[in-house]
Amino acid sequence: MEKKVPAINIAKIPELQRRILFTLFLLAVYRIGVFIPTPGIDAEALKGFFRAARGTLLDMATMFTGGALENFSVFALGIMPYISAAIILQLLTVVVPHLERLSKEGEQGRKKITEYTRYLTVVLSAVQGIMISIGLEKMTGPGGEPIVLEPGWPFRILTAITLTAGTAFIMWLGEQITERGIGNGISLIIFAGIVARMPSAVGNTINLVRAGEIEFLLALLILFIMIATVAFIVYVETAQRRIPIQYPKRIVGRKMMGGGVQHLPLKINSSGVIPPIFASSIILFPATVVGLTDIPFMSRLAESLNPGGWLYNLLYVGLIIFFAYFYTAILFNPKDVAENLKKYGGFIPGIRPGQNTAEYIDRVLSRLTFWGGLYLSAVCILPSILIWEFNVPFYFGGTALLIVVGVAMDTAQQIEAHLFARSYEGLLRKGKIKGRYA
Repeated sequence: MEKKVPAINIAKIPELQRRILFTLFLLAVYRIGVFIPTPGIDAEALKGFFRAARGTLLDMATMFTGGALENFSVFALGIMPYISAAIILQLLTVVVPHLERLSKEGEQGRKKITEYTRYLTVVLSAVQGIMISIGLEKMTGPGGEPIVLEPGWPFRILTAITLTAGTAFIMWLGEQITERGIGNGISLIIFAGIVARMPSAVGNTINLVRAGEIEFLLALLILFIMIATVAFIVYVETAQRRIPIQYPKRIVGRKMMGGGVQHLPLKINSSGVIPPIFASSIILFPATVVGLTDIPFMSRLAESLNPGGWLYNLLYVGLIIFFAYFYTAILFNPKDVAENLKKYGGFIPGIRPGQNTAEYIDRVLSRLTFWGGLYLSAVCILPSILIWEFNVPFYFGGTALLIVVGVAMDTAQQIEAHLFARSYEGLLRKGKIKGRYA
């Protein structure tokens, strides 16, 4: 049984403390930026417009930006343009020879691809900023008051520059958290935005129950669905398919060394929360612009993509399953695993080393990824459909719960890994001291 390292040991590790405090500080900076408004906007008219857009994709976009879109702050675009750019670059890696070569050049190649991702993020942010500013000029608040105070190209250019700079700053925050903090910076930024708005969503739900708009038994049912969803996420995220690996015994001198059976653990959901985030980004990128325009065709398209609609659900499930396979293929290469096993003499019982082992691992991984994609789709869609039907704030949907629970588990695992590493270092130092004076 694996021994757990007490979390209280964090106080004894200054480096881990610095990483956690650094992460919390940058997340606090991000939350402050959510409330810094973009110039030239009537804030009250904009809030009235978003109140009328409850239950639409704009509501979901507001959730992913932590309320920045509703406030139309400097962070209104959030981190989604960066995620969209990363998706585009990863897809192009498969078809563009130059990018494929870079992806195989190790750390230097990855740095170059990251640089291209940053440039593309700036371009996407600028385009999206221009389109949103044009759409906002045509929109009005609930009382017919214009949202944009002084329409025209000066407002459009200023908005595009402001939103692009905001997204670039969020991108920098995420990279700094990943390098110098704890956890994945991009996921933690989305996590912080969702968690920060959940208390207000809880308060709104309680007010709806008190006002009689939601029955008390229905609220209990929703609470039960949330708890069951969280328990299901934790169970599946920790589940593994363990493939036995046999290592032969070797004679070294006069002693028999090695041998025994180890296991290659394969998670049911190897891609984590990335597929729902990527799928949401693909849907939200055009929908955010579409939802802020008054073009009849675009408005009908936005309505058909509302959460709970059949087109939205079909598109969302398809993208989740696609990105589950796509991201798993990036993270895990069966051929490399098979070559490493063959190099060190390991083999799967009943399977020949080399190509047959790679094909076997790939077949097992494909089946697991299929079930993992279905699991992600069920968690993201089914609770959201129920909650959408009950007219409950979207923050309690399956996508939000999956991201919150998944990111929290990943971050906790990284903290635990730091604790284990430090505890092993302590044991090694003690062993050296004992050996010196033995």
